[in-house]
Amino acid sequence: KMPQTPPFAAMFDSSGYNRNLYQTKEDNCGGLYYHDNNLLSGSLEALIQHLVPNVDYYPDRTYIFTFLLSSRLFVHPYELMAKVCHLCVEQQRLSDLDKNWTQKIAPKILQLLTEWTETFPYDFRDERMMRNLKELAQRIASGDEMYRKNVQQLLQNLIRKLAAVTQYEEVLAKIDATTSTDRLTLLKTKPQSIQRDIVTVCNDPYVLAQQLTHIELERLNYIGPEEFIQAFVQKDPLNTDKSCYGDRKKTRNLEAYVEWFNRLSYLVATEICMPVKKKHRARVIEYFIDVARECFNIGNFNSLMAIISGMNMSPVSRLKKTWAKVKTAKFDILEHQMDPSSNFYNYRTALRGATQRSLTAHSNREKIVIPFFSLLIKDIYFLNEGCANRLPNGHVNFEKFWELAKQVSEFMTWQQVECPFERDWKILQYLLTVPVFSDDALYLASYESESPENHIEKDRWKTLRFVSEV
Repeated sequence: KMPQTPPFAAMFDSSGYNRNLYQTKEDNCGGLYYHDNNLLSGSLEALIQHLVPNVDYYPDRTYIFTFLLSSRLFVHPYELMAKVCHLCVEQQRLSDLDKNWTQKIAPKILQLLTEWTETFPYDFRDERMMRNLKELAQRIASGDEMYRKNVQQLLQNLIRKLAAVTQYEEVLAKIDATTSTDRLTLLKTKPQSIQRDIVTVCNDPYVLAQQLTHIELERLNYIGPEEFIQAFVQKDPLNTDKSCYGDRKKTRNLEAYVEWFNRLSYLVATEICMPVKKKHRARVIEYFIDVARECFNIGNFNSLMAIISGMNMSPVSRLKKTWAKVKTAKFDILEHQMDPSSNFYNYRTALRGATQRSLTAHSNREKIVIPFFSLLIKDIYFLNEGCANRLPNGHVNFEKFWELAKQVSEFMTWQQVECPFERDWKILQYLLTVPVFSDDALYLASYESESPENHIEKDRWKTLRFVSEV
């Protein structure tokens, strides 16, 4: 599993954040500006200083999270780490007796490093980060036997997490390699290899919704909180420094999750357009309506939305004769829930309901909240676009970053839920690897099922047939 830090969401109240009792810094001191006990802005240097504990001060947890999350818009994580190390070493040098440093400050620095490695483990895929971490850890460990054990534990946990994400990414790459073939090509070359369809593989819509929830929660779990922010870091044309994450993309797991949504939509459309008989197509549509309804009940809004968008693709929605055979009342209710008007008002209400339920939940099943992901990203994007990162005086606009951190921390609460359903490997394998139709193949299948109705459709059909026969 990924970071198991207790949820921050509860710590972010509407006014910003709660200052811990042991936070003794004065208002407007050393380049930090407060209002009503809330930190609103500060110079980058002062904010970095504020991150580093000293003899009688340890930063508030919400501050640590918010600053580590947002600082990457101004400074590379490895540069921040280097500054933190430098400040710690300075403190050690200045502390009258090393003993004092070891007893009073070392445990606090260790705590800070623990929070950093647990919440943002992917920052440490950079060798420079690792180097600095080990150097500082070494300094702490050399003082006391007890700290040495803690330091080892910290490094082991971190290495385990990084190994897990590497393994996950390798699995994804394998899956991508196997699913790149189009189902239509397969139908022609090896028709027997895909006689199966979704209903043969899993005839129970409840079970399918549960297996979709497994995939959603696993993929959600691997997204680093910083990936939301990383998505906004302007690509700097002058920055030729490619080695930052060993050439890995910094938003890779977030993108993989968006790709999964697209895949599910295309899978739904493929399964509906494939059957030759109208009544079979209608049965598949009704089956997916039941799956979608169960996703809604579980709190899996992402799969729900992917299924609805698959059914709304034009190759599917144009099948009028097929839809005439479908009892659509249940589908209308779902469409209403996910209606985009008034900025997805109905969905947001349902999401709030699911969030409330998860807060008082007694079982993992009631804790599940899987948001409609592209909308979450869009919300965070607009929050970022809507306010400047810096104020006119050059200060970092920290008020904005409290808001960003609040949204991301809520997401982190959701991503830590264990999936309560039993895995069915056969179904999971099918969902993740069965080839799906491309856009052209979907239209072709759709026109073969119900012939074109107008000139535009007829021309398109001709072109597609010509291309597919070549």
